Amino acid sequence: MYIDEIDRENFWVFGYGSLMWRPDFPHQNAERALVYGYHRALCALSTGHRGTKNRPSLIVGLDRGGACLGLAYHVASEHAEEVRAYLRGREMKSGVYEPRRITINLDNGRKQSALTFAVCRTSPLYTGKLPLQRQVELVLQGQGRSGTGLDYLKSMVAHLDEMSIPCENLRTVLSHALVKHEKER
Repeated sequence: MYIDEIDRENFWVFGYGSLMWRPDFPHQNAERALVYGYHRALCALSTGHRGTKNRPSLIVGLDRGGACLGLAYHVASEHAEEVRAYLRGREMKSGVYEPRRITINLDNGRKQSALTFAVCRTSPLYTGKLPLQRQVELVLQGQGRSGTGLDYLKSMVAHLDEMSIPCENLRTVLSHALVKHEKER
């Protein structure tokens, strides 16, 4: 696994979800980055933070295909081991994400190798692309130790908007979820 093979002298981490606004690890700088061959999608079940085993919610993962705009963090060599251990605990606990080495395209035109955590398509928590109504149901039913699925999706869209990162697929699910939520109140 790539997480054990990081280049401590040139260690970059690509974030596409909460790592963008809450990295919680030391880094030298953060830059916008584009990745080809992956896209941000509601394609993973949360059975802890935003849902339970019996009532999971839907969360974002980095899935194959398309392109994804996110943030890349350059980690100083003296923090490489600490950050690697932190990311292993944060991103690999549920088994829905796996470390991947990807090529990121930084805003200044440079390409870098980076660590990211993409969805593991063999995980029982991977959903693939679900019909819109099923996505809405999962978002609305989930409530876990970190809050509701609806609050998670609202926060995700708000943060992406603040960063001027397109997220029409997430906005569509959120819009439908808000309408349904209001009707059920």
